[in-house]
Amino acid sequence: MNEFLETMVRQNKIHAEAKHQELTFEPYEKEVIIFGDRDRVGQVVNNIVTNAIKYSLDQAKIKIYISEDDTYYKISVKDTGMGISREDLPRIFERFYRVDKARSRAMGGTGLGLAIAKEIMESHGGRLTAESEYGKGTTMTMWFPKERPVLEYEQEDAGA
Repeated sequence: MNEFLETMVRQNKIHAEAKHQELTFEPYEKEVIIFGDRDRVGQVVNNIVTNAIKYSLDQAKIKIYISEDDTYYKISVKDTGMGISREDLPRIFERFYRVDKARSRAMGGTGLGLAIAKEIMESHGGRLTAESEYGKGTTMTMWFPKERPVLEYEQEDAGA
């Protein structure tokens, strides 16, 4: 995952630099292997990173890092952006939900990114969570199971 995330940072650095933001990746002390569809996992990481850039002010700091517990590897994207209010936080994974309707329309997007990202994470046996403090920033965490999950199509094949 270290190399994969370093590539994601390189791909998004130009967008962060355009806003004078500091986008960094803190490599994990050991190699982390995640079981999943590389393209779909990349889609989730890219969505989270581009949201952090888009919804953070100039001069913000955005840090990507890996941690783990007994069951999951966790990839977190922490920003010093505007944050999400306590009222909005439970709804950010809903389809078409936008925290700031006027700003979101001006910045583009459909309001589907986080809903799709959450579905992709769940299809990989993981989850997507958000912690935020309005005015201070947000941390989005992608939880990947350490054990290889049984994928949906494998369950369907077993039942056939």
